[in-house]
Amino acid sequence: MAAQEAPEDEVDAQDPALADPETRVCPVPAQWHGQRLDKVLAALVPEFSRSYLQQLIASGAVSRAGSPLIKSASKVSVGEELMVELRPTQQTLAFVPQPIALDVAYEDDHLLVIRKPAGLVVHPAAGNWSGTLLNGLLAYHAAAASLPRAGIVHRLDKDTSGLMLVGKSRPAVDALVKAIAAREVGRQYLALAHAPWCREEVVDVEQPIGRDPRNRLRMAVVPDGKQARTTVTMLGSNDQACLVSCRLHTGRTHQIRVHMAWLGHPLVGDVLYGGRPQWGLARQALHAFRLALRHPVTGEPLAFEWGLPPDLMQAVDAAGLRYNGEELR
Repeated sequence: MAAQEAPEDEVDAQDPALADPETRVCPVPAQWHGQRLDKVLAALVPEFSRSYLQQLIASGAVSRAGSPLIKSASKVSVGEELMVELRPTQQTLAFVPQPIALDVAYEDDHLLVIRKPAGLVVHPAAGNWSGTLLNGLLAYHAAAASLPRAGIVHRLDKDTSGLMLVGKSRPAVDALVKAIAAREVGRQYLALAHAPWCREEVVDVEQPIGRDPRNRLRMAVVPDGKQARTTVTMLGSNDQACLVSCRLHTGRTHQIRVHMAWLGHPLVGDVLYGGRPQWGLARQALHAFRLALRHPVTGEPLAFEWGLPPDLMQAVDAAGLRYNGEELR
């Protein structure tokens, strides 16, 4: 069973980053005499949520006259001094620099192209408040702290590998966002999928994507979804699997994974959309191998490629398919 994601404000007393809390003395004003402890703290320490303060109380982080108060419903009296250990939440620790080895494919004063490995989370979120690409960028160059999302202008799923664009200056970030919105950035992916290919060599999938009404953790092709278009080209096929390239024309959440499942070819390893681990691959078999764009500041045409990483190449070989990189030029 997959581990549940941690609540946004979860207190983690074992995290070394939380070992040095702020201690705050909070006198109880007259208007809060006789009120519940958690309600009073929510008013006296408004920067923290009431649910988080209740966790602090339960963990023994709130005391009165040297004695811990461990029940949120405890009543307080005017003039009492409450001692509160305010441990930072995981969320407040999220946007901090963390040295992370970044595989840089290209860099100048305005642009970074990163080779993102499978397993690296792009943005901090519940369950992944640290160790993300954003944390690494904040440590990599000083200007990232002043940029929206540290310069990240698009994302890849945690278990998708591939090339990512990152702006290093505000003009570059703004230009990249506009170029992506205008579909002026070419993005191609390689994918290994289940089942033999039984369609034309090139298929243009135009199916709207939205939240799956039966499973809120998934996306799906739904009538009222947002426009989504993917061009799929078959590169190889046998009686077990197919290797395809996918060109994105829009950028919906999980777009390739959803469209491939809709075609009847869920990606190998993509259990969320009907795939299964096979040929030594447990993560979804999806790799962003090519980016093409004009430089966001100079306008110079740029193109970047990154061949299949070892785990995907091994899976393709084990599936009895071949890929040498030349078919896509």
